[in-house]
Amino acid sequence: MTETVTVRVPAKVNVQLAVGGARPDGFHDLANVFLAVGLYDEVTVTAADRLSVTCSGPDADQVPLDATNLAARAAIELGRRYGVDPHVHIHIAKDIPVAGGMAGGSADGAGALLACDTLWGTNASREELLDICAELGSDVPFSLVGGAALGLGRGERLRALDVGGTFHWVFAMAGRGLSTPAVFREFDRMNEGVRIPEPVASQELLDALAKGDAAALAAAVSNDLQPAALSLFPELAETLAAGRAAGALVALVSGSGPTTAFLARDPESAAKVAEALSATGTCRTVRTASGAVPGATVLGH
Repeated sequence: MTETVTVRVPAKVNVQLAVGGARPDGFHDLANVFLAVGLYDEVTVTAADRLSVTCSGPDADQVPLDATNLAARAAIELGRRYGVDPHVHIHIAKDIPVAGGMAGGSADGAGALLACDTLWGTNASREELLDICAELGSDVPFSLVGGAALGLGRGERLRALDVGGTFHWVFAMAGRGLSTPAVFREFDRMNEGVRIPEPVASQELLDALAKGDAAALAAAVSNDLQPAALSLFPELAETLAAGRAAGALVALVSGSGPTTAFLARDPESAAKVAEALSATGTCRTVRTASGAVPGATVLGH
């Protein structure tokens, strides 16, 4: 029997995040266009005598190592469904920013789920894995599938999208985190008394993705949570302005933030934007990545 499995799983950027009004269950209906990009966590699961989680890499000290960690929850839920004791050691080698709006925690949940399924030989169907992912969190299903997808409902109901080329991105990590629930609460506060339309995906944006046209994609990206994120973290406006001034085709807050994302025309332009952002002192670290890339992938066992 296999004793160790490692899964690599990517970060995401939201190229469109359309947000509806608050539902009775407290969630919001979304039209969420995800693009998986080449910043990765690696989740290694090893047979053990009890469940434990360790983490290494940037900001590892901010990652919970108890049963609230989505990787641990994934192991527990798969074990519950298949009658397997979730006695595994989960090690997360982090490279996706923590609390950055790039689905790092969701990636770890999807990675641990696929790793445990492989380790235990449970052979869960794709549909069942996606069902468990949706239980774990709204972004977890996309971390499993990767590529590009439209997420409906609270983001968990996915439709795969065509991508006709490679898109080059720069990501600027802020000096502190932003709580996703706090950003949604601020969105609700700012839209109190406003009739919010049903969220729908932009056809121009879907066409731009399918053609691989960076300029057309830049003209169509949107994030309904950006005003709320900027309200809670006004300094992000400086970073956005600096990236635009350095030649980015478009600058936006990624998801609920506080990471800011900049679409560049090509790798050379991305390097120039990254260099300019690093020099501003408005952000903690700057990374470049391209997408779309595949979702959770078993590396070896």
